[in-house]
Amino acid sequence: MTVKRMDNVLIVVDDLEAVKAFFIELGLELEGQTTVEGPSVGSLIGLGDVRATLAMLRTPDGQGIELDKFHTPDAVRFGPADAPMNALGLRRIMFAVENIDAVVVRMQTHGAELIGQMQYETSYRLAYIRGPEGIIVGLAEPLG
Repeated sequence: MTVKRMDNVLIVVDDLEAVKAFFIELGLELEGQTTVEGPSVGSLIGLGDVRATLAMLRTPDGQGIELDKFHTPDAVRFGPADAPMNALGLRRIMFAVENIDAVVVRMQTHGAELIGQMQYETSYRLAYIRGPEGIIVGLAEPLG
């Protein structure tokens, strides 16, 4: 087997502190934060004159989300921040939660917008919320 595990998903953000606070409130833990720059970083990601601040967050089971704030070159937005779910590309990140109603209310008090919710047969309750910078987070509560 080639792949052993998924290490992390990268999200490029403009307001690192707001997005970081959003995911910490959701229950992720800040593993660390650093600034990277220089030719080796630029060579790795195919950009020149790179300087970025990275924050690594982890779920309780060890899955990672890396948040990057580019200082140089400036980040580029393609399309609207509130793109619909059928837009091409990465659309959401989903987390398993307990007490989905309480999680939704807590996240709304921190600025999240409820997109929608439903129950999938007798298996899951689901909710989609939109957080800072239009990031869509799916919440899944197993039933039974």
